[in-house]
Amino acid sequence: MQKEFDNKVVLITGAGSGIGRAAALAFAREGARVAVADITEAGGKDTVAQIEAAGGTARFFRLDVTKSSEVESLVRQIVETWGRLDITLNNAGVDNDMAPITETSEADFDRVIAVNLKGVWLCMKYAIAQMEKQGGGVVINTASALSITVVPGASPYNASKHAVAGLTKTVAVEVGGKNIRVNAICPGVIRTPLLENHPNLPELEKSLLPLHPIGRLGQVDEVANAVLWLASDKASFVHGALLTVDGGWTAM
Repeated sequence: MQKEFDNKVVLITGAGSGIGRAAALAFAREGARVAVADITEAGGKDTVAQIEAAGGTARFFRLDVTKSSEVESLVRQIVETWGRLDITLNNAGVDNDMAPITETSEADFDRVIAVNLKGVWLCMKYAIAQMEKQGGGVVINTASALSITVVPGASPYNASKHAVAGLTKTVAVEVGGKNIRVNAICPGVIRTPLLENHPNLPELEKSLLPLHPIGRLGQVDEVANAVLWLASDKASFVHGALLTVDGGWTAM
């Protein structure tokens, strides 16, 4: 039986856990060949193992998204392996230590901006160059509810995600006539391992729940479902959009 992403080649950064892993598993279930990219080898290889155990096709690529040479090489390796690159989910990201701007270190700011913004910019640059050569493709960036609103104490993260929103829209306008669609997802607080392993999870959850009018936090599969819809032909006229998957957070 035909699957939605049969013969498609998908690159996902930050695919070793959380939203990236959920999206990788979902694309593989729908027939895609998945390039699992992550800076953490153990997590990325575990994602590949899960995909292969379920009968899917995947390969792990270690990647530091802040390094231009590594991103360029990765896209080249994907094309050498599978012949093309149809979809990329630029999902790799980090957060910052919560602190007012006067107490935030320059090193923390530089780290967050390098991964969350420069990393997305580099992955778009090289993926889109390949998509232009082959005549089309889909780019999805992982932005955030904090691309639309803010949380005090997270100035580097807020800045990076607002910038990803602007980057998404800018590039969508640039490539609109080239059969390349560019969009972003904007998740609210999602139950990822980073959240679940927090040392004070009950208190943290108590503070986060009121941000979501739906009355609960999100699940990684709910975000993955949105990613697959954006990547599919069902979203063929969706371009330059910031799709909120945030339980109503930014509606308040």
